[in-house]
Amino acid sequence: MAGSAPNLYSFLSNDALAQQLRPYVLRCQNSALSRHSTFRVAVSGGSLPKVLAQALLAPGNGSPEDTAQFSKWDIFFADERAVPLDHEDSNYRLLKEELLNKIPSELGAPTVHTIDADHVNDEDPQELADLYQEELMRSFAAKDSVKLPVFDLILLGCGPDGHTCSLFPGHELLREKDAWVAAISDSPKPPPKRITLTLPVVTHALNIAFVATGGGKKDIMKQIFDAEEGRDLPSTLVNQGGGEKVSWFTDNAAVEGVAFPRRGSL
Repeated sequence: MAGSAPNLYSFLSNDALAQQLRPYVLRCQNSALSRHSTFRVAVSGGSLPKVLAQALLAPGNGSPEDTAQFSKWDIFFADERAVPLDHEDSNYRLLKEELLNKIPSELGAPTVHTIDADHVNDEDPQELADLYQEELMRSFAAKDSVKLPVFDLILLGCGPDGHTCSLFPGHELLREKDAWVAAISDSPKPPPKRITLTLPVVTHALNIAFVATGGGKKDIMKQIFDAEEGRDLPSTLVNQGGGEKVSWFTDNAAVEGVAFPRRGSL
């Protein structure tokens, strides 16, 4: 691990999880805004946007510390599918429907960095990945002066096979060391063409959070946290590279039988 182990939290329900995810995300936001003028966050798809909306759009206590200042958010995608932005497989569309469309006007509108829709139908998604990397460069300074971008927060899901972003078990992309954004044409999960942040970019973030819920995750969670055979899974590699910067938000069903110690509170 990067000096220490990740943090594993489990909650009785998705509602309880969302209630704890809110202060975590807002602490990351407030810390980022105290350092610079923007909160740079990357999100993935799956069930995450819905949980994120539940967390952030809930009524707060009215204090600035407990308010999502969306006008200062720069939202990127941890991975995206090579489909039009209004396609049902688009992570952008999912985030738009679950969160972006529901943000009250008084909280402001985030800056959202989508993929280049003009290149989603290219035979090879490499150009799509290159253009998205250039988008990151414009926000994180030139690549020759910054080896890796430093996200304030990356929010991830975990698939039942242990994949995260579009980094899949045993795939050659797990060995990518230089690119910020990589293309994949042979995703084992449809659609096959995607782009994804690379493992070094993910583990370089200041804060990394996984959201994993449901009894269908308990077998892979045991592998990630307890089993030797799970050490090369993408989600485990994030744990290893991120160490204590990594926090897992799970429900009790997802970690049933997991021996790894859970934290009592954030």
